[in-house]
Amino acid sequence: MARFDTFVFDLDGTLLDTLPDLVVLTNAALNEQGFPSRTADEIHSFVGNGARALMYQAVPADASPEQAEAAMRRWMELYPVIGNKLTKPYPHMEETLAALAQRGIGLGVLSNKFDQGVHDVIDAYLPGLFPVQYGECDEIPRKPDPTGLLRCIDELGSAPARTAYVGDSPGDVLVSRNAGAFAIGVSWGYHHADALRKAGADVVIEDARELLQFAVER
Repeated sequence: MARFDTFVFDLDGTLLDTLPDLVVLTNAALNEQGFPSRTADEIHSFVGNGARALMYQAVPADASPEQAEAAMRRWMELYPVIGNKLTKPYPHMEETLAALAQRGIGLGVLSNKFDQGVHDVIDAYLPGLFPVQYGECDEIPRKPDPTGLLRCIDELGSAPARTAYVGDSPGDVLVSRNAGAFAIGVSWGYHHADALRKAGADVVIEDARELLQFAVER
């Protein structure tokens, strides 16, 4: 079995279930622009490619680009107000991360969420565990571009061959491939396990504690 001393994680749908807050936030932004609410299932299907992609899909099909951009701006304004009150870590995630950290495993986060949002939610729910955290920003393009993952690996003092990237979407599998890392898919997130296997995940796990079997101390 392949073993790794560095683990980098996707955020939404992998470490944390943020969907309940995203539903509240997205519908608040839509309603303030005069648009109807979306269902949780619809918003679920929009998650994974960043806030702008989410909102551009959430507005009605006949909305103008200007209206979509206005809804996006309002989403960003409401984010610190609505926050992450309904977010929670997935089962066994906190204990697994603590066990990995105790073994000296390098831990990082790379998400398509906007960069400040990544830091806010990690600080709130998984503080002190990730010395390297990146979301989408000017220097870090969205996944599956490997720039962000390669930067995480470098800052953790590792190499792609010693790194597993853990995520819940086909895009997470692809960024792993693009960076030369091992792709671990998770079945508890926002995408079906079959989609991860079809995308080429090296393995798909069903419980966070399974990550421990892939860890090797530095």
